[in-house]
Amino acid sequence: MRQKIVAGNWKMNCDLEETKTLLKALKSKLDSVDPAVNLIVAPSFTNLLPAVEMLKDTSIEVAAQNMHPKPNGPYTGEVSAKMLSSIGVKTVILGHSERRKYFGETKALLNDKVNTALTQNFKVIFCVGESLAARQDKQHFQVVQSQLKGSLFYLSKKNWEHLILAYEPVWAIGTGETATAQQAQEMHAFIREEIAQNYDQQTADQVTILYGGSVKPGNAQELFSQKDVDGGLIGGAALNADDFLNIANCF
Repeated sequence: MRQKIVAGNWKMNCDLEETKTLLKALKSKLDSVDPAVNLIVAPSFTNLLPAVEMLKDTSIEVAAQNMHPKPNGPYTGEVSAKMLSSIGVKTVILGHSERRKYFGETKALLNDKVNTALTQNFKVIFCVGESLAARQDKQHFQVVQSQLKGSLFYLSKKNWEHLILAYEPVWAIGTGETATAQQAQEMHAFIREEIAQNYDQQTADQVTILYGGSVKPGNAQELFSQKDVDGGLIGGAALNADDFLNIANCF
């Protein structure tokens, strides 16, 4: 059975005290969430260790928002898999549209990052999704297919045990716009079929596929009720403990 996951990508938000306040609020209300739902939070690099320490006695997992593919070296401002692992972080978000757009991350770079993460026994939340222009031009399936093929479909079948996919239509990230439940299901089903065609149905059926793109307590239940939507990668709503936990209760 696929995992139900609600992951919060905090992006460049929350200083140390704000991080502690938010985590305390999550911990205090964690009993309200079905234990079958896996919760993940991804604070900024500076707050990963405090988050790991505060959440060590809970079921909430801590993830990094990015990592460098090299183990060490003259890469000013970067963080390696070894550094993350040394503080207890073993999950990383890769391929987010904001990394692709603002930092020029290419398929080749993402290949290196994915390879490094998997080699270092990390779990990878890998993001795919199309722009508004691609959606309007009815190229959304081709864009997502290209992203999957370019960065993941060279991997061995065994590697897929450590992959979580997140479909994030770029036009719905931080805009208040949300794909309809039907649009989300359509793309998630397409992604699963692509995996089945490149590997097999068993592999496709076991991969958790999250939806990301302005998920809120008010729309999460309809989205999560879709056959191939296994949870969400949450942005803004993850910065509010009540909203985040309410979303987790929408299965």
